[in-house]
Order: sequence, then C-alpha cells, then structure tokens
Amino acid sequence: MSSAVVNAPRLQTGVLVEQVVRRFDDRVVLDHLDLTIGDEELVVLLGPSGCGKSTLLRLLAGLDKPDGGRIEVPAKRAIVFQADRLLPWQRVLRNVTLGLRGPDADERALKALAEVNLTGREKAWPKQLSGGEAQRVALARALVSEPELILLDEPFASLDAITRVRMHDLVRELRRKHHASMLLVTHDVDEAIALADRIVVMSNGRIGNAHRIELSRADRESSVAREGIRAALLSDLGLASQH
Repeated sequence: MSSAVVNAPRLQTGVLVEQVVRRFDDRVVLDHLDLTIGDEELVVLLGPSGCGKSTLLRLLAGLDKPDGGRIEVPAKRAIVFQADRLLPWQRVLRNVTLGLRGPDADERALKALAEVNLTGREKAWPKQLSGGEAQRVALARALVSEPELILLDEPFASLDAITRVRMHDLVRELRRKHHASMLLVTHDVDEAIALADRIVVMSNGRIGNAHRIELSRADRESSVAREGIRAALLSDLGLASQH
C-alpha cells in the first residue's frame, strides 16, 4: 500500500488524515484511520494507553512515516511532549532559540517567553525551574517558530492540579493570539472538556465517536451540559460507571 505525507503551505483544514495505517511487526496500531482538524481548531484525542494516540501524533509531527494512507499537514508545525525535553546544559533562552536562525532569534525567543509569562527567566538553567515553568519554556520553544499546527502529547500530565489549571488558561490565551490548529493528546476527560472544540475518541486503531464542545468557559467547569458530555466520553472509553 502506498503512503504519502504532504507538507501543505496552507490547508482549508489544518490537518487531513486519510486511511492511514501504521504497523509495528505484526501489530497494527493505526488501522485505516481518518481524521481532519479544521483551521484554528483545537481537537483533543482521548483513548486508552496503547490505542495509537502518540503514534498518530508522531506521524503528524513528521517523526515517523505511515505504512499506508495519506497525511496532509502544514509545513510549519511544532510538538510539545509530556517531558519538557529541555537541554540541561543550556540556559532557558538558548533552549527556546534551538534551531532558530537569523539575527532576530533572541528577540523572537524573548517575545515567546513573555507570552508564557517567563520574562526575566531567560538566563535560568533548566534545573532552576519548577515543572510548570519548564513546560512553559517548552511551549515557548514551540511557539517561537510561529507554527500553523501545534501538537501536544500529554504536556500537563505530570503537573499538579493547580498548575494544570493555569496551563489550561495559558493554552486558551495562546490560541487566541496565534490562531494555530492544535491537537492535544490526553487521558484526562476533564482536561479535554476544558479545552476542546471537538473531542475524538480512539479505539482499535481508528477514530470512534466525536463530540463537538459548544459550551461557555463557565459551563465547561460546572454545568449539567458538561456532566452529560463527561458521561458520554466515559461511556466511549468503557468507563461508564466512573461518573
């Protein structure tokens, strides 16, 4: 089966995935999967461990290739992992400018750090940062290239509850400023409801049910509508008794 990954200059839909297959030895991880992400849309991908969420993210990031099917993604994209992946021997500013070229690299990095509320921390070493600060540096490193697609692979999973809420607020603000399409992988149903325009659930290597979230920010945090969506998602995940 032929496969193709196309770096599109600008798509009407931010991402197009058609009949994508990815296998490892005899195990099929992605089985003719279809997915679209609209321009400036934030899609959250839910599913049990091992269902192929991170595999799909790596394909979209260009870190892996499909065994079949077609993927169209913007040429300018960035990924943020669960681990911050900062270089411990480089200060914060150099971690953000990693891979940047041009005489304005430092200026762009400082602007990105300001956007994630880390002005004044550019000379800090990674070991001097809290977990939340380190993830904000990772976000700044993703934003500094002005990507049209941002891929987030459980970036807040290791943070405490209060820091996670603050990071959610930051993601909302960054979306407003940058107008990028986003795909967030998470195991957290409440996080999905808090952030998503649309939630898609993976099962058996394919996209199963999808839920469009059209709630106000207040209703996302506490409302009858929110609980209805939460119950539906838990049911999709086979966890219907846990609500």
